[in-house]
Amino acid sequence: MKKLYGIGVGPGDSEYITLKGYNLIRKADMVFIPSSGGKSFAGNIARDYIRDKQVLELDFAMDGNEKQKYAIIARFIDAKLKSGQIGVFLTLGDPMVYSTFCYLQKELVKLGIQVETVPGVTSFCAAANRAKVPVALKGESFYLCDGNIDEEVLKAVDSVCILKTYKNKASILDTLEKYGFEYVYVKRCTCDEEKVLFERDEILKDTDYISLILGRRKTE
Repeated sequence: MKKLYGIGVGPGDSEYITLKGYNLIRKADMVFIPSSGGKSFAGNIARDYIRDKQVLELDFAMDGNEKQKYAIIARFIDAKLKSGQIGVFLTLGDPMVYSTFCYLQKELVKLGIQVETVPGVTSFCAAANRAKVPVALKGESFYLCDGNIDEEVLKAVDSVCILKTYKNKASILDTLEKYGFEYVYVKRCTCDEEKVLFERDEILKDTDYISLILGRRKTE
């Protein structure tokens, strides 16, 4: 049987890759990395660990036909892996949190490939640590969303993280202020280009795609 591990490589710093993830990468017969426009952020994070491995880039540039794309990529992996071999697929953050691997694994299982995932450090947990802002304290609730805030949910929680903030940053900050949240913006978390910003004007000036906003309800 063929087996593939989906390994979370964390938010940017290669030292955030777990020991289990590293060991599986080193033991793997083949390493698959997602790529878009010829670039692979996940592959770059793990570059020092895969230099001597057989590495295959998978084109994940989305064109509106994602379901078919996942099926095609799954068939490609199936064709490359031989029976009894182990492959690893590297994905940013954690493979079960807003990851393309969630969709890909369904297609892999359909082809009879055994799939297992290895947790990774999520961007929002890493960002909270870098900004020294708690994700949640005892008795609190936390809301994670991808780009757009559901205001009804926001009313009921104590802290929030919004990913992919580059499209509607001003609207996000307006909403957080409306409901009494303090916030911090983190871009390129744990990378050399990392910035942690607290001032609204500075946050609005930055346009980096790889960024997020953490918010916590103000307390007396």
